[in-house]
Amino acid sequence: MRIVANQDLNLHTLYTSHTRDAWANLGGHMSVKMTEEEVKKLEGLNDYLSLEEVETVYVPLARLLYLHRATQYERNTRVNGFLNHPHAAKIPFIIGIAGSVAVGKSTTARIIQTVLSRLQERLKVSLITTDGFLYPNAVLTEKQMMSRKGFPESYDVKALLEFLNDLKSGKEIVHAPVYSHLTYDRLEGVYETVEQADIVIIEGVNVLQTPTIEDDRTKPRVFVSDFFDFSIYVDAEEDLIIKWYLERFRMLRETAFQDPSSYFHKFKDLADEEADHMAKSIWETVNRPNLYENILPTKFRSDLILRKGEGHKVEEILVRRV
Repeated sequence: MRIVANQDLNLHTLYTSHTRDAWANLGGHMSVKMTEEEVKKLEGLNDYLSLEEVETVYVPLARLLYLHRATQYERNTRVNGFLNHPHAAKIPFIIGIAGSVAVGKSTTARIIQTVLSRLQERLKVSLITTDGFLYPNAVLTEKQMMSRKGFPESYDVKALLEFLNDLKSGKEIVHAPVYSHLTYDRLEGVYETVEQADIVIIEGVNVLQTPTIEDDRTKPRVFVSDFFDFSIYVDAEEDLIIKWYLERFRMLRETAFQDPSSYFHKFKDLADEEADHMAKSIWETVNRPNLYENILPTKFRSDLILRKGEGHKVEEILVRRV
């Protein structure tokens, strides 16, 4: 099942569509030195990544992102010159990456970070996940929101906006909280440091969120996506995402859940059938509603859509027309 664009709009008037083979030809002469072993280290749990995937999909994408960054830098310089407001501080180019749980956003973010940082210019690229901006479990429990973890209201959006504003204001050192998927909670007193980065990647399920009907329209609001210079949506059919989610849950049961410090340690001995039942229940009650209420509706706000097929391989790339 897939949400489509507004019926009054033709999707192909918004985006140009590129097959995998056609997209590969857009890489030009750009190359990135990586080994198959290095690529596999970037691969997420039950995700797929190969050197061929990097060269076919992510090298052309890096070339496109590089062009956008160069354009942004020139525009900012000219506009500040026009306003007699020279800005000597380094302002990072910010990339937002959105998509469903289990679709492979984290792997996509890591490979983009690696490829961009290995370009000839040797750009400094930082990666921040919005999981760190989830309220601590103690706060979510107090607000009776643990069952809504991952929904927009479970994030400290004010802190996230302040972080992004500091980046775009040219602040030299900015800190972001860190989240542990082992303890299923924010790590108290632990922070990721972004120091004079050329590019910052922000990865999270709801980063392209827009106002809802219930929002107070009389009060001006700033959204996370307002700070992005380029945005990417990682897409796949729901039946594939569910399949990947179930596979990941089983693998976690056999690995991370075995750790006594894991939040899900109590599920370590579940039989396959029990594990599948629990994973399906979590998907139906939490992840699926969040996908259709808050994530999928933002897909066509992105500048580029990576459509995945079987095995997590990118099959089609949609690029917003300029």
